[in-house]
Amino acid sequence: MSHGPRLSGADGAELYGVVTGSGPVTVVLAHGWTLDSTCWEPVADRLTGARVLRYDHRGHGRSAAVDPATMTIDQLADDLAAVVAAEAPTGPLVLAGHSMGGMTTMALAERHPAVAARAVGVALVATAGGGLGGPTFGLPPRVVHAVRSRESRLYASHRWTGRDVLSTHPRLLEPAMRALLLGRHPSRSAVRTTTDVIAACRPTTVSGFLETLETHERHDSLAAYEGVPVHIMVGARDRLTPPRFSDRLRERLPQAELTLFPEAGHMLPVERPAGVARRIAALVEAAVPARR
Repeated sequence: MSHGPRLSGADGAELYGVVTGSGPVTVVLAHGWTLDSTCWEPVADRLTGARVLRYDHRGHGRSAAVDPATMTIDQLADDLAAVVAAEAPTGPLVLAGHSMGGMTTMALAERHPAVAARAVGVALVATAGGGLGGPTFGLPPRVVHAVRSRESRLYASHRWTGRDVLSTHPRLLEPAMRALLLGRHPSRSAVRTTTDVIAACRPTTVSGFLETLETHERHDSLAAYEGVPVHIMVGARDRLTPPRFSDRLRERLPQAELTLFPEAGHMLPVERPAGVARRIAALVEAAVPARR
């Protein structure tokens, strides 16, 4: 087991990663917007027989702060390619992306087809190929409009840019996290992990990635994974990327399996870690006999 290797993004940005386990297949776990690789830990701990690489995207978690101009899904795809080149330069890959991490996997196919071609399995977890039009968290349109009308002033203010974290009191965020990101009856650990990682997120990271999420349109990129085993997963109560987005992914990838987790929300890696890990492990196991 190796903890905390210092990795480099495509432009030299310092990234934090964790590598665990060993095996003929490397599983690469990419997390979502405002989160970090901690959210994948309950899944990674359940994956045996594979080498597991998870890392913090630029500007997230323990990775270095970066210029907001570099906060794009294209850049994240370039970073993913750089991380794979450094930590898994050869051999088969299972690519698993949650939310913005899934979008990064789609952009990888578009920008780095040679890396994507090494995928022997792909897990798309609570994500979308496009059509987001800006995150609404399930809020009514009038509320979203009222919030966004004040966003530009907030994001330019020193009380936003001058802070290192969203909140120094994570527990105060719990009601909002439960309502927006979690399903019914989440475990205490799911609530705690979700709240802690988002409270620790840099405010400039929150605002910096908004535009790229709004303009993300990569359904056509999914063609690169048409001949690969794919498992799509979504929570029935996901407000950020509701099941209709997964249905659209399945339309583009008819060979894919689709799992709808009843009562779960957007945070499947912490809400349903056993179920997510079991499906990723199946992708690994399906690939291993072909390597013998």
